Amino acid sequence: MKIGFIGLGNVGGKLSGSLVRNGLDVVAHDLDAALVAQKVADGAVAGQGPVQMMRDCDVVITCLPSPAASAAVVEQMLPEVRAGKIWIEMSTTDAAEIRRLAALVAAAGGHAVDCPVSGGCHRADTGNISIYAGCDRDTFERVLPVLTHMGRRILHVGDIGTASTLKVMTNYLATANLLTLCEALTVMKASGVDLALTYEAIAMSSGNSFVHETESQLILSGSRDVNFTMDLVQKDIGLFQKLADDAGVPLEISPLMIRMMTDGQARYGTRAQSDRMIERLEEATGLSILAEGFPQELVDDEPEERGYEVVRRH
Repeated sequence: MKIGFIGLGNVGGKLSGSLVRNGLDVVAHDLDAALVAQKVADGAVAGQGPVQMMRDCDVVITCLPSPAASAAVVEQMLPEVRAGKIWIEMSTTDAAEIRRLAALVAAAGGHAVDCPVSGGCHRADTGNISIYAGCDRDTFERVLPVLTHMGRRILHVGDIGTASTLKVMTNYLATANLLTLCEALTVMKASGVDLALTYEAIAMSSGNSFVHETESQLILSGSRDVNFTMDLVQKDIGLFQKLADDAGVPLEISPLMIRMMTDGQARYGTRAQSDRMIERLEEATGLSILAEGFPQELVDDEPEERGYEVVRRH
C-alpha cells in the first residue's frame, strides 16, 4: 500500500514516523513545510496536498487539530475517491461528524475508518500507542497491517463513530484524573508529606493510573509539558459534554471540569500545556509542587514490537 499522511503535528508526526521507520511507502503533507521536510529526510515523500494524495495513494490518513480541519481536507479529497480507496481518520473528532464524512466517502465508492489513538505522544513516538478502529470488518482487515506499525494494541470497535465516542470518553477520564491528581499532590504538600514519597505511594496503590505514572512526573519535575494543550482538552471534554447532553444524561463533574479548564486558559493562555493546571493551586496556596528526581520529558521504555488486535470479551 502507498499511504498518504496529512497532519504532522505532535501526534501525527510521531504516528507517521512509525510508518516511515518501519519501511512503509509514505507520502507526507502538512501546512508547515518544515515538518514535511523532516519527514522527507527520514524517508517519506512530500505530498502535494489532499487531492493529489487521494489520487495517488491507496490509503490516506488524517491527524488534524479539529473537526473543521478534517472536514476541509475530506471535501478536497472527495473528487478523487473511488472504489478501493480508504480514508483513515486518526484525529479526535465528533462522532456525528465522522459519520457524515464517512458517508460522503462511501457514496464516492471508498471506505472510511474512524481511528483515534490513546496513550500519549511518547507512546505514539515508539509505535506503542493504543488504537481504536471503527469500520466494517473487511475494511478493518485491510488496514490492520498498517495500524500494527503505528500502535501496539488495536481494538476493532464496530461501526463508524464508535471509536470517536470512546476516545472522547477516555480523554474526559484522563482530564478528570489530571485535575484530581493536582488536588491530591497539593493537599499532600500542604500536609507536610514528601512529594516524591507521595508519587510512589500513589503508584503502588488503588489510586494509581496511567495519568499519574506520566503526567504527575512532569508536574513534579516542573516541566509541565505533556504535548497536549488546554484548547485540545477543552475540545475533547466539550465533545463529551455534548454526548451527555444529546443523550439526556445530567452530569455534575463534567461542567465543573469545563469551568476549571476555562479558568486555566484565562490564566495561562488558550494553548497552554494542560499540566499547568497545577499552577492554579500553587498560586492559591503559595506552595511549590515540585520534587527531585523526575524527568523533564516522558520516554517510552517499552520495546517497540509489531502491534496486534485486542479481542474484546463477549
